[in-house]
Amino acid sequence: MMKIFRVSALFFVALAAIFTVSCNSKPENPNEPEISINFTIYPNSLEYQELNTVGGWMYVTSQLPSYGIIIYRYNLDEFRAYERLAPNNPYACPNNRLYVDLPYVLDSCSNYKYSILDGSIIEGTGYPLIQYFTEYDGTSLRVYN
Repeated sequence: MMKIFRVSALFFVALAAIFTVSCNSKPENPNEPEISINFTIYPNSLEYQELNTVGGWMYVTSQLPSYGIIIYRYNLDEFRAYERLAPNNPYACPNNRLYVDLPYVLDSCSNYKYSILDGSIIEGTGYPLIQYFTEYDGTSLRVYN
């Protein structure tokens, strides 16, 4: 009886681990630029004054093949950073950069619409926005992949 309980418990633990790993994975976007992103900015400085308030955003340049990065202040302690290269049909139009029209990020070439809050696709089908990691310590904001 005890042996059956151990096997059953082990089975459920393994099953839970498989579901946890599979639920946290996102589909890999083949359009994501192969580039190393790793820079630091200071959102409280005058240079980045658009990021001083919650809901503030701005474009930051990056090296090619990136089309630049959209940085959005989600709340006092969190930022979002998105690639400006369209995640779906990135080369459908020449120089197809995404642009912000709060509360959305728009791809005017393909008429796709994304949420600036989490990068999810709102209008259109395909991949969400390409998102980079951010770390904010109250003074400096690191953006990286």
